[in-house]
Amino acid sequence: MAINIILLGPPGAGKGTQSRRLEEERGLVQLSTGDMLRAARSSGTEMGNRVAEIMDKGQLVTDEIVIGLIRERLEGSTGAGFIFDGFPRTLGQADALRDLLAGLGQKIDAVIEMQVDDEALVERITGRFTCGNCGEVYHDKTRPTKVAGVCDACGSTDLRRRADDNEDSLRTRLLEYYKKTSPLIGYYYAAGVLHPVHGLAEIDQVAGQMAGVLDALPGKG
Repeated sequence: MAINIILLGPPGAGKGTQSRRLEEERGLVQLSTGDMLRAARSSGTEMGNRVAEIMDKGQLVTDEIVIGLIRERLEGSTGAGFIFDGFPRTLGQADALRDLLAGLGQKIDAVIEMQVDDEALVERITGRFTCGNCGEVYHDKTRPTKVAGVCDACGSTDLRRRADDNEDSLRTRLLEYYKKTSPLIGYYYAAGVLHPVHGLAEIDQVAGQMAGVLDALPGKG
């Protein structure tokens, strides 16, 4: 049976890393609204043309359109299930997703909340940098390069930091996340599908916590 899950967590909590593992290990498909909007914009379909027109005007794409894109993906799938990342962000979107899934005979099986300590998260994110050539990830304190300024993996000196990986920007993003997400945590707790995990543990440990959640779902293990 298919498993549909939502990953909740602030910027830098590791949702992308864990989504990739779930895709590889369980055959789940990550549904990123950003990726779907970009794909729709260049698709040439009627829906895609609507998306392109709205985005070209600098306007926000409506929930109705996002739900329509999700519907298209769900209706055309015969896979093991989906990972919703970046959606829903509001209670209205959560209701719309619930209704859409119900109409397709599906539901959200688990909402995994990647809990983090804000101060530790700030330290993690502001200290990270990557190799622009091979993508290897480093950290000032926990994983510096062996030779300063040189990538261990490929020898490149093209080491980069994201422009928004600074403390002021991150704290602004965290505040926005908590303002939007706090109601969702209560929403899914009341629905009996919320499962918190320690988001700042080692990657393998976080993956193990998630596996424990998914394997314990009725009929899904």
